[in-house]
Amino acid sequence: MTTCEDPSGFKQEDEFMDILEERRRSSDLGHALRTFTPSPYKGAPPLSAGALNRMVLESQYLRYVTKEVAMETGESVDLVREEASGILDEMSQNLQLGFIRLLGFTLSKVFKRLFSHININQEGLNRLQQAIQEFPVILMPNHRSYVDFLVLSYILFTYDLPIPVIAAGIPLMDMKMVGEILRRSGAFFIRRAIGSDKLYWAVLSEYVRTIVRTGYAPVEFYVEGLRSRTLKSLTPKLGMMHMVLEPFFKGEVYDITLVPISISYDRVLEESLLAHELLGVPKPRETTMGLLKARRVLEEDYGSMHVYFGMPLSVRQLTKGRVDRCEYNLLPRDLPQRPSVETQECVSWLAQQVIRVQEQSSILSPWSLMACLVLQDHQNTDPAGEEQEKGLSWELLTQRTLWLKGLAISFGARLDWPEQLPENQVMASSIALHRYVIRCHQGRVTLLEEERPVGAAPFTTEEGVVRRARAVLMVAAYRNQALHVFIRPAMLALAIHTTHSSQREDIYSYFRFLLDLFSNDFIFITGRSSQDFEEACSLLRKCGAVQTSQQEVTSPEEGQRTTSFLRALLQPFIDAYQVVFRHLCLEDVEVFTERQMVPAVRSLATKLLLSGELTSCDALSSDTQKNVLSALLRLGAVTRLRTAEHSEFRANKPAISRLADTLAGRLPVQTAPNPRL
Repeated sequence: MTTCEDPSGFKQEDEFMDILEERRRSSDLGHALRTFTPSPYKGAPPLSAGALNRMVLESQYLRYVTKEVAMETGESVDLVREEASGILDEMSQNLQLGFIRLLGFTLSKVFKRLFSHININQEGLNRLQQAIQEFPVILMPNHRSYVDFLVLSYILFTYDLPIPVIAAGIPLMDMKMVGEILRRSGAFFIRRAIGSDKLYWAVLSEYVRTIVRTGYAPVEFYVEGLRSRTLKSLTPKLGMMHMVLEPFFKGEVYDITLVPISISYDRVLEESLLAHELLGVPKPRETTMGLLKARRVLEEDYGSMHVYFGMPLSVRQLTKGRVDRCEYNLLPRDLPQRPSVETQECVSWLAQQVIRVQEQSSILSPWSLMACLVLQDHQNTDPAGEEQEKGLSWELLTQRTLWLKGLAISFGARLDWPEQLPENQVMASSIALHRYVIRCHQGRVTLLEEERPVGAAPFTTEEGVVRRARAVLMVAAYRNQALHVFIRPAMLALAIHTTHSSQREDIYSYFRFLLDLFSNDFIFITGRSSQDFEEACSLLRKCGAVQTSQQEVTSPEEGQRTTSFLRALLQPFIDAYQVVFRHLCLEDVEVFTERQMVPAVRSLATKLLLSGELTSCDALSSDTQKNVLSALLRLGAVTRLRTAEHSEFRANKPAISRLADTLAGRLPVQTAPNPRL
């Protein structure tokens, strides 16, 4: 296993193997019915799902909480225990090999229709196989599609590895037949809104901890909590992270192994749905009928998928010197115990580490690079007019993409670029794969707008903006897949440009301001701002975009192409933040809810796009708008009011105005930077 010094374990010589190649040559039924003999965790006692549930219900911890809840509510202990049993029945998985075989057979058929290749790193699977036998294992994939958890179980079944139990949202349980198949394939279901339900929290946490400390099966969950609708990393949710790590903190297991997994798609099945959700179209309820109606996706080509199993991370090694586990000896292990500030900070740091490894191990497609350039060209046109129809010349896009390919590789990106094929053919294949959103016609590359349904009334001017924005946000999602490669150098390039200074201290101060402001949109590891700055300097120095000394950082003329590109990558986010700042500084905005803010900001952004004052459609994205609100809360420029049923917020307009002016370079960075950076 590795520590944080070598987090990703990614090696250039890592070889990927296409697991669909064998499936196309042999019987799917034979694959599903073959002998399945995984090697489990060496300390795991043989347990059925029913026996696991009984262990949870009979635990001293749950008995203690049950008595507490009974005293607080006035109900009898037996009634509360019955309620806890009902919660567990609703939640728990019922893993059965027969259903795994059924799922294996079905997914073989489905995956061969959807994907040309599913590539996995064989060495990563070998490492995982060894890790599973030594300590309890936590599988931690990124979450970009509903396909994620299906493909992981399919891979583990194919390679004779123990099937994980998987944390899933309760809407999936409500799907007739499908919910039960998922339950019997290892899924356990968690309510979306738990709130302050003390009993539910107790049942869930004890269930997860029991699985971990007994080594019943690997636990799989998404540290981001939700599927990313923007295809970039989300701020980690720490509830499940605390639950899976508590057996280690309490000394119930010697070590726990975290396995970051990076899943990369050429094309995501839900791409159009995600864009609509970001523009305010409600997410459809998950139903079996909806799934059957979605069968048309089987007629589409979604290109390749890459699944990279990262180097196993030892929690024991990573937390050494960060957490004093002696505090857990002060109370009996069976009693509820609130984690200390030190423990909470450590868990947050571990989650950030995992996400960073996921990013470093992700595989970029040529389309991700092309998307960066197509959108930058689109930003330079008039969103309200017809100029953007002219598009970008194919020849120029080819030249720029090959230049960007070299820059990305020099920054450490992992690319799936078939070197044996002509470059034009690689790029043309990418255009063909994304033909619903982009086209190349008469040597010009243009975005495609959503067509008006037959018989429908003509689009209004505002609807026309949304129609164009759908295509932009679909392409932006693939641009976002590459942002982790460029984000630190981009912030340095912006700091040099905005401060108009060559002094390292001034540039670093603004760089830290950007890290702090944008840390809800991009993942930065706590306490590493200095290392991030030095990394950005090193990368830009290597490609000739900056020159550095002990006191100065300058950008020579020959580096302008690189720094201009990097600044343009950040511009859509800067524009979106400024639009939210502008809305919150309006006279009539005092106390507001998130539900009021999002459509109001979208309305303002639409007006600015129509007037030509704004050129980026990213400001219409509800996720970006919510990230700005989270940033303002964190920075103290917005306060949460606890009086209402739905959270209300109050804007500190002078503070927001200062942030807007600092971001625009009209004010120097005045406040002390956040010490957590």
